[in-house]
Amino acid sequence: MQRSSDKALNKHSGNFWNVFFIFLKLGLTSFGGPIAHIGYFHKEFVEKQRWLSENTFSQLLAICQFIPGPASSQLGFAIGLLKAGWTGAIAAFAGFTLPSALLLIAFASALELFSGELFDATIHGLKLVACAVVADAILGMSKKLCFDIKTKGLTIATMCALLMFEQSFMQILVILVAAIVGIKYCRGASIDVSDQMNINFGRRTSFGLIIAFIALFLVLLTISTQSNLLLIAQTFYSAGSLVFGGGHVVLPLLENAVVTNGMVTQADFLAGYGAAQAIPGPMFAFAAYLGAIIPTDHNLWFGATTALLLMFLPGFLLLSAALPLWQSIASKPAVTNAITGINASVVGILAAALYDPIIKVSIASNIDLAIATIAFAIISIWHRSPLWAVLWCISATTLPMLLN
Repeated sequence: MQRSSDKALNKHSGNFWNVFFIFLKLGLTSFGGPIAHIGYFHKEFVEKQRWLSENTFSQLLAICQFIPGPASSQLGFAIGLLKAGWTGAIAAFAGFTLPSALLLIAFASALELFSGELFDATIHGLKLVACAVVADAILGMSKKLCFDIKTKGLTIATMCALLMFEQSFMQILVILVAAIVGIKYCRGASIDVSDQMNINFGRRTSFGLIIAFIALFLVLLTISTQSNLLLIAQTFYSAGSLVFGGGHVVLPLLENAVVTNGMVTQADFLAGYGAAQAIPGPMFAFAAYLGAIIPTDHNLWFGATTALLLMFLPGFLLLSAALPLWQSIASKPAVTNAITGINASVVGILAAALYDPIIKVSIASNIDLAIATIAFAIISIWHRSPLWAVLWCISATTLPMLLN
């Protein structure tokens, strides 16, 4: 009996490290943003490792797109969960996220160490990168998610509402309205749920995870505190609970949460977002950078870790809750229609953020506009990695100063 137990333990541990190292390799090499990450995952886990069938991969991707949270990281979490249970899910998250989180925390530390015109020019270059990357994200998402007059109308209405009314609750309101409009007027795509996914927990656990998600949301929402560490927890859990579309869509939610109330300056926010384009791994790791630069009574690692974990936690709770319920959820037209409306609205949220604050803060001259336009062409027309856009923008803003 003892020997069988040891074998099971060794197999469990082996699966953990196997999952961790494969995802660590992806976390170190997956440049290109959320859409590119999905391509990397498909190549690694469907074609190479053969952990998943095409249909199971497609279902997992559909689930991740239908619920709030970072779609690519949720997909990795789900793959780890199916492969090696809860420890596999944790291994997948840790391996994929650690490289980008550590790099962004290092960049946050550098903000305090460096100053001067050259450093300011570098930061300005990173803000121009944000213009190009978000413009490309809007173009790509609009082609996929705004496919008829109704969804295009929702996108335009959302953008106009957010530009006209700047209250913090407007983003939540437009998403709710879009879901209602979607149920009535939008038609979502049908989903093939013929393959059963091998989940080692059932509906009871699923409902427990939903209760945990709601309870955390309500507790963090209602606590009144002067502690910046607790404010970080409130801010990032709320943002992670409400961001549909993942990746770049987190930008307007976090900007509204941390810049409007003065926790982070607009310049530091956009500089960090630009820096996030230069590194591999998930866009949501941007939370670690913000948590590191928000002042607290603790070491910056406390703020960074709190922001990072609370940003990802709600999406992982909802994903885990959805998996056992997926077969019945996906068969209901109202659900797919609501998500169609929400996705169209998300494009409008991102379009509004492109103008305010990104363009308003970043583009100060015609030269800036030209630099950002070339960066957009690098990503969208020539289909190069955002890393090349980062190198271009930083070179274009710093070289004139170095040559003088």
